[in-house]
Amino acid sequence: MSVLTKATRAWLTRSFRPFHFTDTYENTLNYQNTKKLGLYVHIPFCRSLCDFCPYCKVKYNKSLSDAYIEALLKEIEMVGSTVGVNKKQVTSLYFGGGTPALLAHDIKQIIQQIDRYFVITEGIGIELHPRDVTEEKLTVLKAAGVTKISIGIQSFQPEYLNLLGRDEFDYSRMFKALAKVHFETVSMDFIFALPNQTIEILKEDIETAFDNGANHIAIYPFIDFTFTDRKFKKMTNKEKKKLLYEIVEHCQEKGYVRDSIWTFSKHGTSQYSSMTRENFLGFGCSATTLLEDQFKINTFDLDEYQKRINNGQLPTALKLKFSRRQRMVYYLFWTAYSMKVDPIDFQSFFGESLEHNYRFELWLARLLGFVKKENNQYVMTTKGSYYYHYYENFYTLSYIDSLWHLMKNESFPKELIIK
Repeated sequence: MSVLTKATRAWLTRSFRPFHFTDTYENTLNYQNTKKLGLYVHIPFCRSLCDFCPYCKVKYNKSLSDAYIEALLKEIEMVGSTVGVNKKQVTSLYFGGGTPALLAHDIKQIIQQIDRYFVITEGIGIELHPRDVTEEKLTVLKAAGVTKISIGIQSFQPEYLNLLGRDEFDYSRMFKALAKVHFETVSMDFIFALPNQTIEILKEDIETAFDNGANHIAIYPFIDFTFTDRKFKKMTNKEKKKLLYEIVEHCQEKGYVRDSIWTFSKHGTSQYSSMTRENFLGFGCSATTLLEDQFKINTFDLDEYQKRINNGQLPTALKLKFSRRQRMVYYLFWTAYSMKVDPIDFQSFFGESLEHNYRFELWLARLLGFVKKENNQYVMTTKGSYYYHYYENFYTLSYIDSLWHLMKNESFPKELIIK
């Protein structure tokens, strides 16, 4: 981790205390009174394994997936049954992977299990591989209750699909399916900062998406995890910064609404994000849970995941107990992903004033042109979003990379200390 980002973390938390993950945890989760709670379900199965993808995944196998679903339903029951007589209201449900649509016919069963304990107020989203965007599969997912879909395009250009280990694909079938089966939000994901990628190439991808069924796009910079296999030279930070500014400028000119660091929507009403939740419960192998005082992560090992569940234990591998300042920084980091921080929401979450805790930092951010104040909220500028990415990249490589690398190699590690 760079000296600058390490010093920033220490300053914001007012402590050099490291993030200390341990294998001690409770077999129940205290979420019953948690506000703005989201739900996440991890489906780890894929047809093939992309080199660039860092997530917990295995090749699809019918018997393996059947056993996994059985354990997943038990985990949902273990956590959900503690809510009491009344169902717990949650904001959203999000299926990630892997390729969740490989288990499309099981999605309804999972949603029905969740509905026994939770009331979802803002819709259900799912990630899709382009090959899964067929009229038949979309119909099944919509009937199950899915309202938002996110399609991992990465690029419409054969050159970049090959670079990322993806086969070339005829997207006309996908476009026809999207025209027949409608969802509240159709998002398409892209990767930028690939070799020799220009704004003209990205403009073509963006407009192809919006012209063919998407009302929302997410366009993320390539992140080079140490445990993934990159077969090309990374783009320099200077080139990446220029490309980011050009993407934002193009989307603004076209009238698209920027609703988070990496997402734009066609009308400003079709939002889709897996990241901007103040608190969430995670189900499945590798799923994480974030609550007011803790962050926990389930084992990445499918066999060990099932063994824990079948023994009546939560499959937690590691847990981080936050200090109050650490939780504030974590809150601000992920809330800022939405391009704004609301002092009223901060006050509601922590019972303390944002300005009282971070008056100097907010003043400095405004002075440097990273944020501006609009309607009593702190709104990030394009300049600020670039430096957010700078810190996000170091955060990802220093924290998530270290954590996931360990979890991929040990089912239940004793501890992890990130200084």
